[in-house]
Amino acid sequence: MGLFGGNYERAGVGIAKNAPKKKGFFRYMEIFGQKFWKLLELNVIYFLCFVPLLAAVVLYLTMRSTLGMILAVVCLLVFVVLIGPATAAHTKILKNFFMEKPTFLLHDFLHTIRSEFKHSVVVGILDCLLVCCISAAFYVYPQLIEQTGSKVYYVFFAITLSIGLIALLMNFYIFLMMISTNLSLKNVLKNSLALAVVALKKNVITLLIVAAVVAVFVLVFIFVDIKYSLILLFLLPFMPASWLGLVVVMQCYPVIQKYIINPYYEQRGEVNPELLQSTSSEDETVFEDMGGKEKPIEPAKKAKNGKSGGKGSSRGHKGKIIS
Repeated sequence: MGLFGGNYERAGVGIAKNAPKKKGFFRYMEIFGQKFWKLLELNVIYFLCFVPLLAAVVLYLTMRSTLGMILAVVCLLVFVVLIGPATAAHTKILKNFFMEKPTFLLHDFLHTIRSEFKHSVVVGILDCLLVCCISAAFYVYPQLIEQTGSKVYYVFFAITLSIGLIALLMNFYIFLMMISTNLSLKNVLKNSLALAVVALKKNVITLLIVAAVVAVFVLVFIFVDIKYSLILLFLLPFMPASWLGLVVVMQCYPVIQKYIINPYYEQRGEVNPELLQSTSSEDETVFEDMGGKEKPIEPAKKAKNGKSGGKGSSRGHKGKIIS
């Protein structure tokens, strides 16, 4: 008897080899279910790259001495250098999940850090500088507006926020393009800016999804009792960075394929290898994949005396003789 009365001895029709892939949310949930534990592991590895930043904050708040400040600055510099390559490696693993490529999590993560270090560290530093500038704008401009009453600072504030928003949309593509092409950093940034505008509708949807999840975490920390919000804090090493990263990859990588990768191969008269499907002829096929075509096999019914009815199970199916 199957678990909870289910019949787990019954064989189904199988899974077709070339069955059409799911799309959108259903595709995401399929990958999410298949790679759930891998996503948790990847989130932990990526979270470890934020430890220097957390250490810098703790040192700054607890050690008010000169030594504490020096250690905090050192930890902060380590984070600034590490965050770009770590994000590139994180993106690479998520892209492999999306493309259904075999992945050795820690090995591929460290290998990508080494191979993409030169360009990704520059992007990481630029991102950190931009975050600092926008954070300063949120602090400075409201005070200037209140003190001077001049409306011109609203314009400067809006320009700063617009630059930050564009940079965020560009980041959806920068690391993906970096680990998928051999373009120079200048061209990667140029193409990312173009795709931020060309695929604006898809980018806005992606941004809203990311913003909604982040907003949930922030609102929980602000309005929920601390003993419950701390539970969510302890979950940060396991989620949601990889979950949101997978959303970004699934939304943005097809755009890169369409506008960046596919045209390159079309100019050369070739087809993007990622789009190729194995279409071997029947004459070249030794064994045929029968997934999705097989008839369901019912388990043999037991006779009243406890013995299986009909012929023995070892003779129930005739195997094909290979001559």
